[in-house]
Amino acid sequence: MNKITRKIKVFLQLGILVFVVFLANLSTNKEMSTVSSDASNRVINLTTMAMKLEEDIKNDLYSAKDSYTGDLTGYGANCEACTGRLSCLPNYNVLDGTSTYTDALYGNVRIVASSSNLPCGSIVRFNLNKLSNEPIVAIVLDRGVLGNDLDLLMPSEQDALTYVGRNTISYDVLREGWTR
Repeated sequence: MNKITRKIKVFLQLGILVFVVFLANLSTNKEMSTVSSDASNRVINLTTMAMKLEEDIKNDLYSAKDSYTGDLTGYGANCEACTGRLSCLPNYNVLDGTSTYTDALYGNVRIVASSSNLPCGSIVRFNLNKLSNEPIVAIVLDRGVLGNDLDLLMPSEQDALTYVGRNTISYDVLREGWTR
């Protein structure tokens, strides 16, 4: 009986050990599947968040869509080679000293000339501390410069020389062309 009791005891111990290993394995698989499920949910959530952020940036009027570096100069509509009419439609006459435009989305903005790199109606933002402590928001309504340069319309040639001169600037494109 002693041998039988010992065998039963060993058999029960082995049975308990197998049962514990089975439970541990079952528990580990559950945790692993939960972790992998959480990981895939996190990846999906991060992707969704990135897409939402990209959409928010696209829809935000004042977020930069692109950035460039170029020279900023000033000009007056009364310059020798100027006709007083802006190149982009509707060809406003600015001989009266007008240097701003009221845009439907951006409100009252300055006017700049650009190369054809930026379509007419593009909105740009740059800093020029000589003229303003705040960033200047401007619309491309004229042509006559090369590359990434901008030419800021001023009320007169004298104002252009006094307040703008020639500066190398970085500027952000907030809108390309007339549509957002």
